[in-house]
Amino acid sequence: MCTCKPTGTSGKLPKENEEMSKVTQANGIDSREHKGQSIAVEANSKGETREVVEGKVDWRGRPAIRGSHGGVANSFFILVNFGLENLASLSLAVNLIIYFMTVMHIGLTDGSNLLTNYMGTSYMVAVLISVFADTFIGRYKTVIISSVIELVGLLILTLQAHSNKLKPPYCVFPFDPKCETVSGDGRTHLYVGLYLVAIGSAGIKAALPAHCADQFDEKHPTEKLQMSSFFNWLLLSLCTGGAISVTVFVWIQNYKGWDKGFGAATGVMGLALLVFIAGLPGYRISVVQGSTALLEILQVYVAAIRNRNMKLPENPDELYEISKSKAPPDTDFMAHRDKPFRFLDKAAIVQAPTDEAPSPWRQCRVTQVEHAKTVLAMVPIFCSAIIMSTCLAQLQTFSIQQGVTMDRTIGTFKMPPASLPIIPLIVLVFAVPIYERGFVPFARRITGHPNGIPHLQRVGVGLVLSIVSMAIAAVVEVRRKRVAARHGMLDANPMLGKQLPISCFWLAPQFTVFGVADMFTFIGLLEFFYSQAPPALKSMSSSFLWCPMSLGYFLSTIIVKAVNAATKGATASGGWLAGNNINRNHLDLFFWLLAVLSFLNFLNYLFWASWYKYKPQQSAHVPAEHKV
Repeated sequence: MCTCKPTGTSGKLPKENEEMSKVTQANGIDSREHKGQSIAVEANSKGETREVVEGKVDWRGRPAIRGSHGGVANSFFILVNFGLENLASLSLAVNLIIYFMTVMHIGLTDGSNLLTNYMGTSYMVAVLISVFADTFIGRYKTVIISSVIELVGLLILTLQAHSNKLKPPYCVFPFDPKCETVSGDGRTHLYVGLYLVAIGSAGIKAALPAHCADQFDEKHPTEKLQMSSFFNWLLLSLCTGGAISVTVFVWIQNYKGWDKGFGAATGVMGLALLVFIAGLPGYRISVVQGSTALLEILQVYVAAIRNRNMKLPENPDELYEISKSKAPPDTDFMAHRDKPFRFLDKAAIVQAPTDEAPSPWRQCRVTQVEHAKTVLAMVPIFCSAIIMSTCLAQLQTFSIQQGVTMDRTIGTFKMPPASLPIIPLIVLVFAVPIYERGFVPFARRITGHPNGIPHLQRVGVGLVLSIVSMAIAAVVEVRRKRVAARHGMLDANPMLGKQLPISCFWLAPQFTVFGVADMFTFIGLLEFFYSQAPPALKSMSSSFLWCPMSLGYFLSTIIVKAVNAATKGATASGGWLAGNNINRNHLDLFFWLLAVLSFLNFLNYLFWASWYKYKPQQSAHVPAEHKV
């Protein structure tokens, strides 16, 4: 990197750079080109030169300074916030099915569907909040507001769990025929609290990863490498918070009271908010654009449909594009490509001249069209995560119910069934640093790829492991039911302490394998999107991942209902999964069904991954210390 000296009003730049320089008098910033790289410097009151980060400001709206704003040190506050938020919310995701059944007296199938709908809503709303954040209020404000909303939702759940008036009377559900299901004000409080938590968590999921990525500059060689490690450390923060959540918080909920467990989550959420605000003075903050790149992508699709009857020019140069000489310095340009999706080029057909400027819903730039092509090509890749999320939903519902029926004692300690996800979380806590510090440098030397292995190969490995996880789950369920039948315990009530003589750690392999699959697939998809997406859409990388995850949770609800409808005469309870007694259901067949669907999903992924062509990446100079 060059060192630029502050200049006075009479200072002159070298002739070759004179036309490329621009001085912003209001901020005292001198922006100039040096060997193809844009560098902005600011002279402070002491005459010291400080490098300004392009396109970023601090929380007061002043230009962000490299070394003072952003970077690894300031991203620490964001990672801690993300970990604490997961600490507060993950115990709900894994333990709510027990809460629904034992406290609210909601049946197994209805409770599972309620939980998957809650999770699906959280991920779906994240996409909408991401658009709102980029268009109106910015990411860091979105994180603060969302944290407050989630805090209120947790507080409502805490108050309901503490008040007997908002819960049905105690009974041994589902074996007591006199059990009453939650209704009236109790049901209202439950739904309001749940969905406030879902909306708040969605806002954090939508804005926080993008805000953390804002702390690194892709044009800076050192920070570019640091950002490539960011997604792995983000996963590590989630796993660390999650590991505490599914052990300590779940134990509090099950053995000290649900009100105390929810209250602890509320306190941690408040701490997460304070930690995020503490880092506010050091953040790099993206300027709110007042528009969203998704709208520009949508304009291309609409314009292509409206111009469908028009003939494309033989020469692509005749398609509409603004002049580079007249465009602002930060305007993005992308060369025209014939493939894929040639039909979208009709959106860039030059319209007949009129007195008014052409509508952006009928005439779009070539660059805008190419961005739309890239996004459309990535859609089938991201859809591969739908079935995988459906499988994840079963580990958060039916597998937890499996654990309820099994022996969970470790010496004199009895482990809560919802603490089973601690196994893959512990694996990931150690696997992420090993992968980042061991495997990636080793693979990088062999393949020459900056990430060790290409993104799509990493996703493919995760999809294969998800198939293995569902197959293991089916085999373990067969063994669990055989133990129940052998000991005459098919109708045993686990709520009365009648657990099967088989350790719950038989469930560990399916959780562990799926946890590793999670690391490969979802983090691989995040890196894939961030590397391939148009610059204006990079901030929505996490939201594009939450969307297929949301669809996966909703699909879980549909599949469960469809399976019960199709197998209504197969069991006395009216379907493979219809009864509240899991020993009488056919969960093993359901897991085999998911394994088959996952295999077909993998074949579909192979087709689209082979078809996809990576977008050319700009190479960056790698400092010598990072090559070692």
